[in-house]
Amino acid sequence: MSVFSFQQIRAVLFDLDGTLVDSAPDLGAAAEHMRSVRGLPALPFEHYRPHAGSGARGMLGVAFGMTPDHAAYEALREEFYVQYEATLTQRTMVFDQVEDLLAALMRQGLRWGVVTNKAQRFSAPLTAAMPLFGSAATIVSGDTTPHAKPHPAPLLEAARQLGLLPAQCLYVGDDARDILAGRSAGMPTVAARYGYLGPGADVASWGADAEVHSPLEVLKLFELP
Repeated sequence: MSVFSFQQIRAVLFDLDGTLVDSAPDLGAAAEHMRSVRGLPALPFEHYRPHAGSGARGMLGVAFGMTPDHAAYEALREEFYVQYEATLTQRTMVFDQVEDLLAALMRQGLRWGVVTNKAQRFSAPLTAAMPLFGSAATIVSGDTTPHAKPHPAPLLEAARQLGLLPAQCLYVGDDARDILAGRSAGMPTVAARYGYLGPGADVASWGADAEVHSPLEVLKLFELP
């Protein structure tokens, strides 16, 4: 496992859903509402949680067995977006230890930020409603650049906004595309095993520089002064 120095790393960037916040309850509830209005029986929340990192695609896949190539997919996706948009902060919570982690990083002089595939339509009101994000140095959404992860463009944009080289930024995420994007951007990467991961995820195969099982374990990756 890699050990990073505060001289090497000047900022820590995080994925949002499944890494900093647990948004699965609101995502699943939006899909369940769509089932309810159609007279379909409720599904256990546990069916939705592993797919939360895939957003609408994951939720509609669980709720209706629907893939993006289905003729009705775009209409149901927009319906899902509208429903989720109306309730996206009702059940979403910051993961345990995240606030302590960010406070510790800032005490060491490190800035932190967010790089998410969540469109600004959702990421802006979500982060605005949660005081935690008031100290974020940058928030890059899925549509901030022409490309979303696993393309490196969003991560490179975050580094640009921070005035840092990519190699001076550590990226933490709970999905294979997070690690691929970070590696492609030239950033050291950390796989968050406490996140959603995705069904059947083989985290060891992602090629992250390190893995953590809880947010505060990120601190153990640094040589503390």
